Amino acid sequence: MPVKKFKPTTPGRRGASVDAFEDITKSHPEKSLTAPLKKQAGRNNQGKISVRHKGGGHKRKYRLVDFAGGPANVQGKIIAIEYDPNRTARILLVEYPEGKRSYLLAPEGMKVGQMIIATSEKADIKPGNRTLLKNIPTGIAVHNIELAQGKGGEIVRSAGMSATIMSHEGGLTQLKMPSGEIRQVYDTCMATVGVVSNADHRNVRLGKAGRMRHRGIRPRVRGKAMNPVDHPHGGGEGNQPIGLKHPKTPWGKPAFGVKTRRSHRRSNRFIIRSRKTKNR
Repeated sequence: MPVKKFKPTTPGRRGASVDAFEDITKSHPEKSLTAPLKKQAGRNNQGKISVRHKGGGHKRKYRLVDFAGGPANVQGKIIAIEYDPNRTARILLVEYPEGKRSYLLAPEGMKVGQMIIATSEKADIKPGNRTLLKNIPTGIAVHNIELAQGKGGEIVRSAGMSATIMSHEGGLTQLKMPSGEIRQVYDTCMATVGVVSNADHRNVRLGKAGRMRHRGIRPRVRGKAMNPVDHPHGGGEGNQPIGLKHPKTPWGKPAFGVKTRRSHRRSNRFIIRSRKTKNR
């Protein structure tokens, strides 16, 4: 997927780029596979802001993507490659012999008219097919990986991402994650072969603040630019350092690099190497 660049005719265009959308084959979503998406603006059920910097943005419809992979042992035909405003990857509109349709995450290299097996224990090892981890040879890139059998894919679903099969041993499969973390997953879980589509998404440069507002992201203000009543970093005359040993959140908790993962999580035993040590 190429990225379209602009001449610097305005300050907002200077350095900006957009997705060229050349791989999209259908402009409107399948009506039966969409659902309303109500804006929460970062507020909880009491109307209080629980996630800051959210609000506004373009209206969207949610696409009902089947992360479990569709009917078992049935070949489906790709009839369209679509844009999904709710994720960075492309989605496939797949039709099955009975006429049923579903949305799937699109791997790289998919074409309209191609046949794929959305879910099967004996599927061929080629991009787009979904099968058990224990059936996939080492060194193969996979995505949309289950963490619990039958629950549907939960990890490695962003544009251009993939995990690599490292080994199979004792009912577990070792995966090298995009972050560099090496973790184990039960080999009876399913994964889709291939790399997630739209890898050039990382090269898009927004260029101006307004494009961030279109995405529903509101401005962020530095703590040191606030008053002391509003933030631990606030106050002082002119441009001052934060004046503290460590950065803090607006509520006084340590921030930036502090580990927040609970130390006694049950899934810790599946992590062989943390992403923090990937360059060592």
